[in-house]
Amino acid sequence: MIYSSAADWRAAPRKKVLLFAMSGLGKTHLSNMLRDQGDWFHYSVDYRIGTRYMGEHIADNAKAEAMKVPFLRELLMTDSIYIGSNITFNNLAPLSTYLGKPGDPAKGGVPFAEYMRRQEQHRVAEQSALLDTAYFVERAQALYGYDHFICDSGGSICEVVDPNNPDDPILKSLSENTLMVWIKGSEAHAAELARRFDKAPKPMYYDPAFLIAKWQQYLTDNALSEEQVDPNAFVRWTYAQALAHRQPLYEAMSNWGVTVTAEEVAQVTSASDFDDLIATALERH
Repeated sequence: MIYSSAADWRAAPRKKVLLFAMSGLGKTHLSNMLRDQGDWFHYSVDYRIGTRYMGEHIADNAKAEAMKVPFLRELLMTDSIYIGSNITFNNLAPLSTYLGKPGDPAKGGVPFAEYMRRQEQHRVAEQSALLDTAYFVERAQALYGYDHFICDSGGSICEVVDPNNPDDPILKSLSENTLMVWIKGSEAHAAELARRFDKAPKPMYYDPAFLIAKWQQYLTDNALSEEQVDPNAFVRWTYAQALAHRQPLYEAMSNWGVTVTAEEVAQVTSASDFDDLIATALERH
């Protein structure tokens, strides 16, 4: 690890951290807080995915939908209107909407083959955005003058790396350039995340082997054809199982850094509190 002790962390002139956890446990909250207090550069992996690597896919999909409307088609064909995504650190809807949900097109679903094609695009994009972290660590200081750096990784980071491989190129790069910090949730947190997701299901990236197995199981158990699947029902059913699938992957990733709890994160209200949080985690480690 790039900081060997709490004292080493506190004395470091440049603090560089990557947060990883299930979505909803405080990664973006902490990152926003540190950025807003003025001394930290906030690198959002999901924002990088949605702008640098998948922005054109997202915009083209929106244009394809607009082309189905004669009025908009004419304006697009004459370059009279512009269509693009307004993705932000706190509004990643253009990215998740593009990923979509498989199933009945009348309910907003996309064919499973198309869904898997977009999932693969996301995998490649996420791996590239994670490898860009080292570049942004240096860019943040050289271009903008920020000594401190916080990387807000996506909830699917554990699906695009191999935490049990000591030579995993992404994890090696991340651990050599940042202190990797796992925000560990409890079973109660998992239940609350599942409840929130059930209320407002959204598209996500999943490991392809896991996803294909769950899709086939869902079709078989419910005696449905692809076109009969309710997209929201499928992603709701899949989500809780995905949390269980990801937990051991996060556990294995924790060996690349230190661990804090979601309860501890909830108590952090300042950059000073964050320094104390990481120092405590290093002491425990």
